Amino acid sequence: MTGDLLVTNVTVFDGISSDLLDGPVLVRGGRVAAVGSAEAHDGRAVDGPVIDGRGGTLVPGLVDAHFHAYGHSLGLVDLEAPRLSYTALAAAPRLRRALRRGFTTVRDVAGGDGGLARAIGEGLLPSPRYLFTGPALSQTGGHGDGRHPDWDMCCPTGHTAEVVDGVDALRVAVRDRFRQGAHAIKLLTSGGVVSPADPLRVAQYSAEEIAAVSDEAARRGSYVAAHAYSPEAIRHSVENGVRSVEHGNLLDEPTAVFMGERGAALVPTLIAYDAMARRGAGLGMPRVSRDKNLEVLEAGLTSLELAHRAGVTVGFGTDLMGPLEDDQLLGLRLQAEALGVLETLRSATSRNAAILGRPDLGRVAVGCVADFMLLQADPFEEPSVLWREDARVAVVQGGEILA
Repeated sequence: MTGDLLVTNVTVFDGISSDLLDGPVLVRGGRVAAVGSAEAHDGRAVDGPVIDGRGGTLVPGLVDAHFHAYGHSLGLVDLEAPRLSYTALAAAPRLRRALRRGFTTVRDVAGGDGGLARAIGEGLLPSPRYLFTGPALSQTGGHGDGRHPDWDMCCPTGHTAEVVDGVDALRVAVRDRFRQGAHAIKLLTSGGVVSPADPLRVAQYSAEEIAAVSDEAARRGSYVAAHAYSPEAIRHSVENGVRSVEHGNLLDEPTAVFMGERGAALVPTLIAYDAMARRGAGLGMPRVSRDKNLEVLEAGLTSLELAHRAGVTVGFGTDLMGPLEDDQLLGLRLQAEALGVLETLRSATSRNAAILGRPDLGRVAVGCVADFMLLQADPFEEPSVLWREDARVAVVQGGEILA
């Protein structure tokens, strides 16, 4: 992060406050140096480009906390069958398009590895800041086990999910993920929409297994993110140390209160179910998966409202697989319908940054990383600029103008 930059003639959403600030915004060394101050107004102090915002609004770069760079297919087996070289190459355009949409950071919660992270860090491909978990951990017959019940084959070890059973084996798997540079650990603790052999609501992994994974992550200063839909699966996960609950569509009020008391966050992924309902049949999604999808789709908006009322930190994710990834921005519209524009922007910026343990992201404030996007209009007056890609005047990452 070396860029110096001045953005003039803008108002600023800082990632938290409902009151917009007056610009300009000064960037030095890739971080925000001043907002609206005398120093920021002095354009002569800038050794770099100046952007005229033309009355637009500057907002922090968006964070997608449930992204799948390796998610090139809707089918679990199709995800794992190709060689990793193909999977990584297929990830590159997915990452590039996400960055163009204004997502300057993504958390990949089922896939990714140190090789891809290194390539991104060396600038070999344009990408959001990339935080990965490595393959998600699944029990035999769990959400990450893509074998149909009548198949006779060994447990799969793939690029996006790995079947690992037992406390000792899980501890080894977690330690190896951190050895490879993982940001956090992903556990699959309930059934899923696209998995062929597991009921949607049943809690997966034993208490001892989840606790062992949470213990290993905590001792590394990290945390566990768990795929969980039902109240029983969510409570089972949080009771045993999970900090980030993914999806949570079937959440009920008592479980939301429990999450709030334990300090667990919720990362909803509403757009995934909406996109599968609209487009899944045409993409060959099996009937059993479409039926499970309808169950979680209808409950998704309610789960956000329950979590918000219970004081749970609500983040933002998309979980879009295969060609559905082009609906990424529409996730902002769906979440805004449930929580409003302000709460949605907070979720996709500062709150996601808090979930990731990166308080220097998701804000336009002195000392924070200079990730932001310049919108044509005030999103509180014209919300559609959030989900219209053509409404982005510029995307900036680490002080560098990208689009």
